[in-house]
Amino acid sequence: MAISAIIPALNEETRIGETVKALRAVSEISEIIVVDDGSRDRTAAEAAQAGADRVLVLTKNRGKGEALAAGAALAQGEIFCFVDADLGATAAEFAYLLKPVLRGEADMAVAGFPAGRRSAGIGLVKRLASWGIHALSGYLPVSPLSGQRVLRRCVWEKAASARNGFGVEVGLTVDCVRHGYTVAEIPLLMTHRETGRNWHGFRHRGKQFVHVSRALLRLWLNRRQKQL
Repeated sequence: MAISAIIPALNEETRIGETVKALRAVSEISEIIVVDDGSRDRTAAEAAQAGADRVLVLTKNRGKGEALAAGAALAQGEIFCFVDADLGATAAEFAYLLKPVLRGEADMAVAGFPAGRRSAGIGLVKRLASWGIHALSGYLPVSPLSGQRVLRRCVWEKAASARNGFGVEVGLTVDCVRHGYTVAEIPLLMTHRETGRNWHGFRHRGKQFVHVSRALLRLWLNRRQKQL
């Protein structure tokens, strides 16, 4: 069964190469697609040099959800790995995240990260996402914002609500559960660059809060329309 790794990347020239190389070492992965989401640095060049099978360059920043959608449209696999560009060597942990899906134990597997330093505003966004997912689907996630996911192509195709910037994870989880698919959360030793307690960190989390809020509102409105 073909498996496609899709990496949305924005200004990740210092980490994307290591991430691609780590994924290349995961024997189950058939192809690696990097979507450069309007970067201003050498992200695309570094991805290609590291051995990505395809590098799609978007001329302007369209957001994480749209970048994933662009990569999925190119993918040949029946299983997708969604990978953050800054995982570096720890992207090799996808070898373990793939197992529940390959064994038929889950339709989507989500990586849980080890506890790290407290990022700016992460608690508020995480609580909002967890509350919203539970309210809309009945499923209470442990890692609602984790971007590291393995899922069947059919799950992505049903996830019409998952094209909203940083709200993509919320939309994916809600739509997955609503359509009767199963979710497994797997604690793994992945690490990525955390946002600090500074202006950049608070700005990033503020943007994420807005995107998650919009995703939840849209999901709620969709459910209301179907009930009418």
